Amino acid sequence: MENRTILSVQNISISFGGLKAVNNFSIKIKEKELYGLIGPNGAGKTTIFNLLTGVYKPDSGKILLENTKLVGKSCIEINKLGIARTFQNIRLFSNMSVLDNVKTALHESYKYSTFTGIFRLPKYFDYEKKMTNEAYELLKMFSLEKDASLKASNLPYGKQRKLEIARALSTKPTLLLLDEPAAGMNSNETKELMDTISFVRDKFNMTILLIEHDMKLVSGICEKLTVLNFGEVLKEGDTNEVLNDEEVIKAYLGD
Repeated sequence: MENRTILSVQNISISFGGLKAVNNFSIKIKEKELYGLIGPNGAGKTTIFNLLTGVYKPDSGKILLENTKLVGKSCIEINKLGIARTFQNIRLFSNMSVLDNVKTALHESYKYSTFTGIFRLPKYFDYEKKMTNEAYELLKMFSLEKDASLKASNLPYGKQRKLEIARALSTKPTLLLLDEPAAGMNSNETKELMDTISFVRDKFNMTILLIEHDMKLVSGICEKLTVLNFGEVLKEGDTNEVLNDEEVIKAYLGD
């Protein structure tokens, strides 16, 4: 049986000051696919992530997460519906502990009243214990449990990226968006990241869409690709086929 469609984007467009940043962009991603969105700098890739997560509203077109329409919904609503993202520039709570960074994202799953929190009623301690245990379990999956008490800012770069992914996963998404996860990494860190992304897909049955410039990472883990150029789809299909396409090569080499 064919996997169900998780994300369906139909002909979305957006302009800024008369400049068409994205024009008639469409994509369809199936359950558990590891899908790459690539293209030269300024092609509109991060703009698309911002459209998917409600930062921007498209001028036209549809975005469906399974059967739910996303256009017009807020970032928070879209996150609750099942889309989580990381950023090219890591956005952690740098002065909070590694553990507390994950726990902040778990609060949506463990709600208690202000009254319960102020007066430290039994429900408060029960939920805090459950959140701590769940956060530790996530950290263990990323080999970060020994760093739980450290400030997030004191982690090495590669571990900070892992923590950001762990925090995104704590919201229990259906679709995980990774915006240039290998940015700033050396070759060893990139290899470890590739293993982490594959682990996340398999362990959580996760559907993943990533933006990336590192073609070794893209060719190593992505099953399908869409290439964006000047806000429009240049090519889409299986990874090897797309990366060997003459028009794609020209777009990257600029000739």
